[in-house]
Amino acid sequence: MRIFLLILLLAIALLKLTFVYPALAAETANGAIIFNANCASCHIGGGNILVDHKTLKKEALSKYLENYDSNPIQAIIYQVQNGKNAMPAFKDKLSTQEISEVAAYIFQQAEQGW
Repeated sequence: MRIFLLILLLAIALLKLTFVYPALAAETANGAIIFNANCASCHIGGGNILVDHKTLKKEALSKYLENYDSNPIQAIIYQVQNGKNAMPAFKDKLSTQEISEVAAYIFQQAEQGW
């Protein structure tokens, strides 16, 4: 019985991991468009024209965004929605879907090193 449950849990985990990346890929195409229209003026190429060390590079996101290491997409979504310091909040300008798409794009770009 334990072996059956272990196999079942492993199968569920594999199926879950299999379906995450296609959804992320679909979101990043729209996310790039949204990023270029709303974010690139300050964050061109993953940089930051106002505070040069608070970039969108993986190391900076990990350092400056709360919970980035445990839930990176949600940490980016929170930052985009609420803003902080010089960064404005976008929760009234972008839809929840658009914020999710731009977060997926930023995450993907950070993982790839911009």
